[in-house]
Amino acid sequence: MIEQKWSENVILVDADYVDNVAFDLIVNFERMIGRRIPQADMAKWLECVALDGGLRPSEGSSATIQVVLLHQKQEMGNFLPSNYSELDGKAFTGQLGEFLISCVTVNDMVTMDELFIESTQVLSNAEEVKTIIAVPNAEQLYNKVRAILCQTRDGKHATILTMLPMEGGLNCKHHENFRQEILGYSLMAALGIHSEELVGAR
Repeated sequence: MIEQKWSENVILVDADYVDNVAFDLIVNFERMIGRRIPQADMAKWLECVALDGGLRPSEGSSATIQVVLLHQKQEMGNFLPSNYSELDGKAFTGQLGEFLISCVTVNDMVTMDELFIESTQVLSNAEEVKTIIAVPNAEQLYNKVRAILCQTRDGKHATILTMLPMEGGLNCKHHENFRQEILGYSLMAALGIHSEELVGAR
């Protein structure tokens, strides 16, 4: 990842992984609740992720949230908007502030996992970044990402989103500033799946 000036709030995403998870949720929940589930609303999902990361609307001021989507595929087949070339450089304003989206292609010189780890380290070291929200392929990278974010300095808050409950920050250097949240909840909201629909579903 290129060194640059960051905002105080950054969401770092393995976008290919999240797209695959969204596909699995669509397939499983369509069978469970018996209706078609549309593609996930990207803006809705990012707002939910920011909330899971501890960001809240502020009186009289608007935050800036930088979103970095790491990807190898050309598009997210289960999100709208879906094409990375269309998403790159775009912004939208939500209840939490302005979301600025950057799409970074994984090239042949590095793997997705390597780029995600490198990017996490860059954000962890960036003094201007106060909130890091990481969405890695947790089945492969959780412990490595957690190890980096556990060492973040005072005043920096870090959240990792995963599909399953994982070890939190109890043993972290600044454990009060580290947490783990469930990725599925934000994706369900973005897919328009409501909790009442799941009552009694097979």
